[in-house]
Amino acid sequence: MGQSEEPYFLEPLGKQHDRAGFHCGVESLDLYLKTQASQDMRRKANAVFVLAPRESPNRIAGYFTLCAYALAPGTVPEAVSKHIPRYPMVSATLLGRMAVSREFQGRGLGSNLLAKAVKKAFSNAAQVGSSMVVVDVIDEKAANFYKTHGFIPLPESNRLILPMQTIGALFSF
Repeated sequence: MGQSEEPYFLEPLGKQHDRAGFHCGVESLDLYLKTQASQDMRRKANAVFVLAPRESPNRIAGYFTLCAYALAPGTVPEAVSKHIPRYPMVSATLLGRMAVSREFQGRGLGSNLLAKAVKKAFSNAAQVGSSMVVVDVIDEKAANFYKTHGFIPLPESNRLILPMQTIGALFSF
């Protein structure tokens, strides 16, 4: 299937999207999309992207947010830190929120959405500067999801990282 034939497409959150109809099963993620996401976009605090079905482009099958972020170098594992510059803070991209609507769960859209998010973070790293993608997981199920996709847990936190070098190798950029 060519990219133009994919059943879903990714675009920035817009006024046309039905935020009220989105329900993923996690109240904080639903509430963010319905009440805060548009304001964050206007203020340039987060970029919010939605995955919409081609047959119903105003519906939201899933969404994620990206923003600039920084970590203290001591929080990054040694195996990863050898690939990043020695600055007071390590530049990163925060994948702040990611959710799939209950209506669309069980179709592999979480993995699809994650792939789109890390590809977007990787392509933007050349303009903004970012050495890794960071996620803060809300529970063990989410942690396991990210770990199966190559994310590395940081010690003593609910934070996981995926180095841009790994993303580049995964997608052969």
